[in-house]
Amino acid sequence: MRIAQVMAGAPIGGAEAFFERATIALHNAGDIVLPIIRRDAGRAERLRAAGLQPVELAFGGALDFMTRPLVRRALQDFKPDVVMAWMQRAARFTPQGPWVLVGRFGGYYDVKYFRHCDHLVANTHDLVRMITAAPWPPARVHYLPNFVEDFAGSRPAELPAASSAPRLLAMGRLHPNKGFDVLLRAIALLPRGHLYLAGAGPEEAALRALAAELGITERVSFLGWRRDIGALLAAADIFICSSRQEPLGNIVLEAWSATKPVIASAAQGPSELISDGKDGVLAPREDAAALAAAIAQLSENPERAAALAAAGRAHFAAAFAEAPVIAHWRRLLADLKPARRA
Repeated sequence: MRIAQVMAGAPIGGAEAFFERATIALHNAGDIVLPIIRRDAGRAERLRAAGLQPVELAFGGALDFMTRPLVRRALQDFKPDVVMAWMQRAARFTPQGPWVLVGRFGGYYDVKYFRHCDHLVANTHDLVRMITAAPWPPARVHYLPNFVEDFAGSRPAELPAASSAPRLLAMGRLHPNKGFDVLLRAIALLPRGHLYLAGAGPEEAALRALAAELGITERVSFLGWRRDIGALLAAADIFICSSRQEPLGNIVLEAWSATKPVIASAAQGPSELISDGKDGVLAPREDAAALAAAIAQLSENPERAAALAAAGRAHFAAAFAEAPVIAHWRRLLADLKPARRA
């Protein structure tokens, strides 16, 4: 199968990272894959290192009149069976043609930006329900899950010394959606525990100031943006996802792969992924006291933490590891047909 993957996203981000993993995995599975990407030296180099030849284009703003015809030309030359446009900007620049055009949802986007697509795919069942209610023909919207790297057996990272145990890890862009302010307030309610926060973003100064205001500066390590996710997870005792908004939660899957117990706020994605009390713990959003109580309870019960971690690992292996997910992708993409257009 000949598959073109169009990505116009930022240099860092969960969807962008998964685009790279999925594109490389499809190539490794035997498909002929063309990545068309927004210019980014790091992304292009990683794709080339995997044996792919990305096309790099501007994917600019409203006055970018060149990218769309260049995308069309690249697709006409490549002659794909399927073209997948990742998120709104890529969909805007990707034209119809003698190929099946698929819009990929990893968040709660406005369906109107994808109305020229033949099919839509989404990485959670809740997104599928949202798209169908838009309305969108149910036969043309499909669940297509993410996979994450398997971090089992990773060597632990060397972290700054913990001022108190346990070692608590959180990761993500330092943005209000991630709820790290709630997590800091939860840490302040705990008598013990050291938070390692890996990420960068516009909220870093505000979060540092909040940690100082709460008197927990010595119990919080800001690690900056990190790519050694497996090593960080291996060094942690508990992983925490405190997001206010989280359409999926790749970070939950990554923690499961590393056999780490997970505590997450009950945002959209984690609520779909986690069976509360079976393979993780869900806490109400925006509730620092409830989050602190969940951390304390799991910290004080290592047997329960180990059982949750083992169940999370089993869930990952069955549904979110590379092999079963890529097999699902390849079956679905091979079955898609062009929509009848007026």
